[in-house]
Amino acid sequence: MTQILANYTASISELKKSPSTIIEEAGNEAVAILNHNKPSAYLVPSALYEKMMEIIDDYYLAQLVRERQNDGEEPIKVELDELLS
Repeated sequence: MTQILANYTASISELKKSPSTIIEEAGNEAVAILNHNKPSAYLVPSALYEKMMEIIDDYYLAQLVRERQNDGEEPIKVELDELLS
């Protein structure tokens, strides 16, 4: 059984008929678009998509920081004000 990762679902036929109604009913949440009762796509509101992209960016930045910490070099302590000037 395929897992549906959304609280709202709509068929492709429903999406074709009235995409704005589906978006409005879901509010700020994602909608799983079903094809033969299996998720084929997710319709994600722009605010949620932007938040997801920020989380992904933060994850990769944290991963880069960890990699650089493991290079064996001693970290250098700096104040935030020094970086902004």
